[in-house]
Amino acid sequence: MASVLNTVSSIRLSKLNASRVRTQSNLAPISVSFTRRRLTVRAAETDTNEAVEPQVPDKAPAKNGSSFNQLLGIKGASQETNKWKIRLQLTKPVTWPPLVWGVVCGAAASGNFHWTFEDVAKSIVCMCMSGPFLTGYTQTLNDWYDREIDAINEPYRPIPSGAISENEVITQIWVLLLGGLSCAGILDVWAGHKFPIVFYLALGGSFLSYIYSAPPLKLKQNGWIGNFALGASYISLPWWAGQALFGTLTPDIIVLTLLYSIAGLGIAIVNDFKSVEGDRAMGLQSLPVAFGSETAKWICVGAIDITQLSIAVQVLSQRPCQV
Repeated sequence: MASVLNTVSSIRLSKLNASRVRTQSNLAPISVSFTRRRLTVRAAETDTNEAVEPQVPDKAPAKNGSSFNQLLGIKGASQETNKWKIRLQLTKPVTWPPLVWGVVCGAAASGNFHWTFEDVAKSIVCMCMSGPFLTGYTQTLNDWYDREIDAINEPYRPIPSGAISENEVITQIWVLLLGGLSCAGILDVWAGHKFPIVFYLALGGSFLSYIYSAPPLKLKQNGWIGNFALGASYISLPWWAGQALFGTLTPDIIVLTLLYSIAGLGIAIVNDFKSVEGDRAMGLQSLPVAFGSETAKWICVGAIDITQLSIAVQVLSQRPCQV
């Protein structure tokens, strides 16, 4: 009897084990299904992250930023701790050449520049006044008043990132301003001017730079006025300084260079495209914000090309022109 019971029990256990095996084999696909579901969720999370990650490099400095870009003060700059390099970066040396070239054009238009040591030395001092000093002042001042916008657009720049202190920035602004005005005064004395025209041009340009960047006027809040003021600063003022230094600044030259500054308006618009997000957040009506990037693109091209073509027509028509 015991053997029969043992046999029955063993049969039942065998059936139970077989049933368990069948149950496990039936559950296996379910386990795989669960695993697949987990993989699907992870894939969805990865896609979400990939959609966000491309925006990060725009908000952070490049790991392999260029030290050359850093010295020129343009995008793609490496992060620097040397204060003198940071100070140079704030002055944006890449923006100096148009001012230097404007001085050359003005000196040539005067008809009184000669390749003597004295005239070359005067022109170099005038270039330093227009470029490193007063353009450096303008760029540093603009970065100071744009620090909240840069905190949105480019938070890794020297001022919003804290790479340079508030006192150091303000000191640099004053040093560059006073250095530029001092050069202007020296040039007037050197040229024997009874009226310090170069000094007043430098003073007027410095004031224009201030009201362009600083409240309450802050000309850059209006895309048309701000960009024309910027264009005139880069084209007209250095030309006037160069011509006044070596000759006489005449009304027709003033009008002609102001008209030519319309091309500068177009060039200035180019700089606004990279700041659309911050300009919109801070309420600045740059042309890309006011009209959209597509329309602003054509305004930019039109301002430059129409101005250049108009000057070409003026020259080809052989109208009297002292340029």
